[in-house]
Amino acid sequence: MMKHARRAAAATTAVLTLALLATACGGSGDSGDPKTVRLVTHDSFAVSKSVLKDFEKRSGYKVKVLRGGDAGAAVNQAVLNKGNPQGDVFFGVDNTLLSRPLDKGVFTSYKAKGLDKVPERLQADPDKHRVTPVDTGNVCVNYDREWFADKKLDPPRTLRDLTKHRYKNLLVTEDAANSSPGLAFLLASVTEFGEKDWQDYWKKLRGNGVEVAGSWEQAYNDRFTGSREGKGKGDKPLVVSYASSPPAEVMGVKNPPEQAPTGVAKGTCFQQTEYAGLLDGAKNTKGGKALLDFLLSKRFQEDLPLKMFVSPARADAELPKLFTKYGETVDDPATLDPKKIAEHREQWIKTWTSLAVK
Repeated sequence: MMKHARRAAAATTAVLTLALLATACGGSGDSGDPKTVRLVTHDSFAVSKSVLKDFEKRSGYKVKVLRGGDAGAAVNQAVLNKGNPQGDVFFGVDNTLLSRPLDKGVFTSYKAKGLDKVPERLQADPDKHRVTPVDTGNVCVNYDREWFADKKLDPPRTLRDLTKHRYKNLLVTEDAANSSPGLAFLLASVTEFGEKDWQDYWKKLRGNGVEVAGSWEQAYNDRFTGSREGKGKGDKPLVVSYASSPPAEVMGVKNPPEQAPTGVAKGTCFQQTEYAGLLDGAKNTKGGKALLDFLLSKRFQEDLPLKMFVSPARADAELPKLFTKYGETVDDPATLDPKKIAEHREQWIKTWTSLAVK
């Protein structure tokens, strides 16, 4: 999720970053150290050094972070490595992709401490506890306020607006086959227009010049005009990102504005929840369980809003003022039954690819 955003500040925060050591054909070769616990995740994972070091000191485990690209790519790799995982815990699978690793037996059961503080609506596997909800947020179209003000053009508010000629060649989204927010945006269109008409919607978007980027990082930082990280090098004032992305554009600014420089088209949003799980075949299951407890701890939960720009899963976690002031609240985001997603996802992605990419 967010989940970013879950993500917009992930590239600028001080985090522990290590290269992904293993290939999709098998696990890594440094799994013998019982004091090392390996977290497999997406490129946007971020945590304060002090928070991570505190966990390492208290638990006695050293955390090694193994990044696997965007969320979709990381999940695909975890499925390929089922039974011989690259790490002990996986973080970053969301409700749009969850059915696949669950069906493939990627995770094993563990009920993390603090789960009683998480609303039941976020607990996707309440009977077996194969995954633990960590954060939640909304994938939405973001817009560059200054760009639209300069053009004296009102930004879009709904999915349907995006097909209007006035927004031609202004939108960039992510590849639904490999990107979590890209898939969420596709599912938003399925929810809004139905199984019969969502394809016509994408034909209209394609005709209106929608651009498809390979990942969230490429779409937001390279193509979006409102990205402070990208320093305005892009030419797209509309991007699929998160309702919690605007605070990232204000964070660290010496004299913060009253309003974030980016806004959210609230009629385009799809709710997303991210999960973590103990990997089947993990070499350090004890350390993996301790790490899952940490991800759901109040300390980590209250750290993640300004690191990954998502809302914590724990209901008792406090949100920072920057997050509450500049983040956007979406009262009625689109949702879709996970079973329906599981049943149709692969075909939807295949059809979407033929419409939006090829």
